[in-house]
Amino acid sequence: MSGVAQARAFVRARGRGHRTWSDRYMALMTAGLLVVLAAPMVGRAVAAVPDGVDPARAGAGLALTALLLAGALVFARVLGPVAVPPADAAWLVLSPLPRRGVLARSLLVLAAVSVGIGAVVGLALLSALGAPDALTLRLLAAVVLGASWALGGMATAVLAQGSASWDGRLVAVIAALVVVAAVAAAMAAGPGQGVLVGIGSASLAAWTAAASASAAVAAGLAGRAWTAVARIPARAVLDASTRAGLATGAVALMDPSALTWIAEDAHWRTRVLRSRAWPARLRGAAAVAWLDWRRLARRPGRLALMAAAAVLPALAAQAGGGVAGALVVLATGAAAVAAAGTAGARRDAGDAALARLLGAGPRALLAARAVLPALLGGAWLTLALAALDAAVPGGPFWPLGLLCAPALAAGALRMARRRPVEHTLPVMDTPLGPVPLGPLVWALTGADIALLGCAPALLAFAGGVTAPLLAAQAAVGMAVLAAYCAAPRR
Repeated sequence: MSGVAQARAFVRARGRGHRTWSDRYMALMTAGLLVVLAAPMVGRAVAAVPDGVDPARAGAGLALTALLLAGALVFARVLGPVAVPPADAAWLVLSPLPRRGVLARSLLVLAAVSVGIGAVVGLALLSALGAPDALTLRLLAAVVLGASWALGGMATAVLAQGSASWDGRLVAVIAALVVVAAVAAAMAAGPGQGVLVGIGSASLAAWTAAASASAAVAAGLAGRAWTAVARIPARAVLDASTRAGLATGAVALMDPSALTWIAEDAHWRTRVLRSRAWPARLRGAAAVAWLDWRRLARRPGRLALMAAAAVLPALAAQAGGGVAGALVVLATGAAAVAAAGTAGARRDAGDAALARLLGAGPRALLAARAVLPALLGGAWLTLALAALDAAVPGGPFWPLGLLCAPALAAGALRMARRRPVEHTLPVMDTPLGPVPLGPLVWALTGADIALLGCAPALLAFAGGVTAPLLAAQAAVGMAVLAAYCAAPRR
């Protein structure tokens, strides 16, 4: 038995939390239930794979697949990805035990998660490109492709955790995936449709060759990552373990708002910011709200990412989601972009001492803080609707973007100022099963007044854009924001 195994066996033998046969039974039962629940969804997804190649669907699907991989790599890079439980981080990582043995369990979990994500990516890729023949074999090749890409990307993230040069290569891979997404989206509406048709209708031998080559590259990267883990710095593992522990605690306590604080603190903790003079022309609430503008201006990459994400609703519609899928992406994206300018409101909700010391009235401060989320949400929604108009007939819908900005700002401010999840609320029985009211109320807080303020826009999506609906949207949006700012309590 190795030293790491002996140490863990010693802890299990004398600890209170060692696993019993019932714990293993529950773990197997949970895994079985997950398989039973996921099997019908996978079956429906496979049955929906088209037998022909639609260039618009193929381009949008390729773009979304590339963006999904890029997002997973960004998440892995931010999180670590190699992390261990708090007990292992406290003494096993810093002990003389072989580091590869200490981290072996975490690496196995990472590999399993990567393969699972890759299988989903492969199924999405096949659904976008279609299967003109041999559906089962093409599905197998697509799953191998997706799993290889995900496993190779995760291995690169592991190498980047302990090496600055590999971190640069990981950033280059993420940038390349974004470029691939942009090119695929452009080909779907341009002269590159023939290329997309050629990719989708490629022979089974070509798919098999691509899957084999991808699997070989992924195996090589995984082997190199396994070798490099023995020399990974302890500080990198400890920092990743701290972030993973905080995120796990937030999820376990069902407090999603803590995840945003973790991300913000992790971003600003290691940065040295230059001091700037306070604008002399700003006074009172405007001076306090100016900090949100400065915080956002210090992250130009985040602004660029928001602008690039405006094409997602159009891609979702072209990839098979239709208008309903595009509306879901529109609502989620607009709320997320508007919420990016509400960091100050979140801090005020937790501790209003700074605003009081600066002499800003609550109503004036709330109105001043509403300008940035209104500008962000309205501009993003306008861009997204313009892209949707070009992809889906029935518009133009882009004039609704700026008219919905006040309602988006009110909803974003309400989301930023909501209290943590109230777990003492009862559980409600529904046809889909019991639903806890605490998380449900928390999730609807903010979305309720945003939907209320955007009700005319939703009617416009259902029946077409008319001048009375545009006027109604402008009036309702401003009324919702004014009413929310007039009552500054949550």
